[in-house]
Amino acid sequence: MQQGLMEFNATLVIQIINALVLFGALTYILFKPVTKLMEERTKRIQSSIDEAESNAKEMSELKAKYEEQLRDIRSERDAIIGEATKKAEVRGNEIVAAAEEDARDVLERTKSQIEIEKQKMMDELKGEISSLAIAVASKVIENLDESMHQKLIQQFIDEAGETKWQN
Repeated sequence: MQQGLMEFNATLVIQIINALVLFGALTYILFKPVTKLMEERTKRIQSSIDEAESNAKEMSELKAKYEEQLRDIRSERDAIIGEATKKAEVRGNEIVAAAEEDARDVLERTKSQIEIEKQKMMDELKGEISSLAIAVASKVIENLDESMHQKLIQQFIDEAGETKWQN
């Protein structure tokens, strides 16, 4: 019997049916669970990626918030330091002004006391000069009358006081 290129053979049909049944069984038993497992794994990975992105976004927001707070704190610190510096400068100027005022007061009081002492000394010297002049003049001019005597004394005091004791 001669067989042709294509002969209908029952074994071939059974093998094809067998292959289809095996393929169906493998698809149902193996392929679907593996596909389901791969989908679940993909979902878990995607969930982890989403969570990581969410965490990264949250961290970025927190970082921005903390950087802003840090800028605010630095700005506040600079303002406090500037204010303290200004207050210290003002206080220093007040202290210097008060010290200068005290020095001027002391100088004025000292000048006033010196002037008072000078005037006292001038008065005392005039009195002593008058006494000495009277004593000397009385010995020199014992024969002069009282009016002439007073005139000479006054002239002497005027000349001596103006030229010598006021310098």
